[in-house]
Amino acid sequence: MNYAGNPSEIETRMGLTYATHDSVALAGDLYLPKGAGPFPVLVAVHGGGWVQGARNAFQYWGPYLAARGVAMFTISYRLAKTGQKTFPHAVRDVLAAVQYVRGNAKEFRIAEDRIGLIGASAGGNIGALAALGGKSPVFANGYPQDPHASVATDVKVLVGVYGVYDVLDMWRTYNTQSPKENNIEKFLGASPMENRQLYFDASPINYATYANNKVSVLLAVGTEDDLVDRRTNNDAFTLALKQAGFYVRPCIVPGAPHYWMNDPIDEPDSQTAFMAPRLMRFLAEKL
Repeated sequence: MNYAGNPSEIETRMGLTYATHDSVALAGDLYLPKGAGPFPVLVAVHGGGWVQGARNAFQYWGPYLAARGVAMFTISYRLAKTGQKTFPHAVRDVLAAVQYVRGNAKEFRIAEDRIGLIGASAGGNIGALAALGGKSPVFANGYPQDPHASVATDVKVLVGVYGVYDVLDMWRTYNTQSPKENNIEKFLGASPMENRQLYFDASPINYATYANNKVSVLLAVGTEDDLVDRRTNNDAFTLALKQAGFYVRPCIVPGAPHYWMNDPIDEPDSQTAFMAPRLMRFLAEKL
């Protein structure tokens, strides 16, 4: 498909409630191409170390993609704090967002068989768990009262941007940098010494299996990531996906640290400008 488009030809629907989980209303912003459709869509999961961040992190990507024929639904999900874990809750929130756009496909002019997930940093972790582990008992059927609970959660593509794919490795990083503020423990509610199974379940690398390899994957990471170890996360995940027969494409951003996905795309030398055409080529081929 040709994704060239007119940047002025987009429609936005802000603050749509996609689910209410445990009395928490969860909202998202929908960026739609104008026209008859149906259009492919990416559900976008922001970063923020599982404890902060907001869906407006994708405020530049939503219009950029919609102008080129790809809808984007940028979502809020439940954030962790000390004594209030959000695993597997946050993953179930993302799955509900997938069900919401698929369940409303006709109204939104979305192609229900062309849905993908994109996530950055902690959002890369949560999005990858939803994309590859959505049918696992750990995550599936968490909220049977949801209006779209019976709708499929399958996605066609996963785009991970400097994501955390091995949470035990990230726990070690946090424990070295700031042991009193270990965001992984806040997210999971326990240390690895208390519950190693929890760390296995929360690591996307462990869902890189033959059974899940219908999902096509793009993994973007900077050469100078100063927070998430590229070798033990991005590179190890890439290898595991390849070994399991996934289609996986790398996007290695020269000189990029962590935290750049929120930057404007129209700055010629920005990391987002480097990624944008590569993302579009991947979506044109796989979504």
